[in-house]
Amino acid sequence: MEWKNIYRGILMGATEVVPGISSGTIALLLGIYERLIEAINGFFSKDWKKYLGFLIPLGIGMVAALFVFAKVIEWLFIHHPMPTLFFFLGLILGVLPYLFYKADAKNSFRLQHIGVMLVGVIIIATIGLVNVGEGEIITNITPKTYAYLFVSGIIGSSAMILPGISGSFLFLVLGVYPTIIAAVSNLKFDIIIVTGLGIAIGFVIMSRIVGYFLRNYFTITFAAAIGLVAGSVFVVFPGIPQTVGMFFVSVLTFFTGLLTAYILGRIEYK
Repeated sequence: MEWKNIYRGILMGATEVVPGISSGTIALLLGIYERLIEAINGFFSKDWKKYLGFLIPLGIGMVAALFVFAKVIEWLFIHHPMPTLFFFLGLILGVLPYLFYKADAKNSFRLQHIGVMLVGVIIIATIGLVNVGEGEIITNITPKTYAYLFVSGIIGSSAMILPGISGSFLFLVLGVYPTIIAAVSNLKFDIIIVTGLGIAIGFVIMSRIVGYFLRNYFTITFAAAIGLVAGSVFVVFPGIPQTVGMFFVSVLTFFTGLLTAYILGRIEYK
């Protein structure tokens, strides 16, 4: 068992609660993105047993983070939204140098790769312009509601595994984010199970698509990933702080995010 993956899973699960940053982005920062895609695909092959040592600790960390950090993240966004978002902004920007390093961009990027990267930025930045409200918690649960949550799980997990936009943000767009967060916080297992099944199916489908492109079009796939991550800056950026105190606190959390990304990158890419 790769028990180190528990802490990696905790980081991935904690960020997935945040509308704006994808667990796929954190997997890239941690240097396990390609292995993650390979393991998810391999789990559904005849050699599935050899991937359990990678996936089980990662899953334990992610599930633990989702249950533990759901309330913490919810509290931070209610009471300290701007400093919290600036922390994640620093984390995202801190990821980018490692992605360029991983892609060997200095030697391998050509004009078409830069073009794909810019398209990725534009796509995520455009999605970020979608005006979504907090929505309301769905209390009248019907079979139709379960079906919608299941489909939302499939759609949301596609974003979770892709760098850039987060599954949480798509849940916001779909209007199910408050319902899912409330279900996790209050242990409403019917909603958790139905949505979780959708998420699992979405993971399998998207991992196969991403795996194909990583195997056959590695450089251009990483160019797209860099663009998607860079574009998420426009989703996360909360605006300019309006008070001097908030400005300094936000600057502090921003550089804390940068430092966190640097330390994680040094640990994982050494």
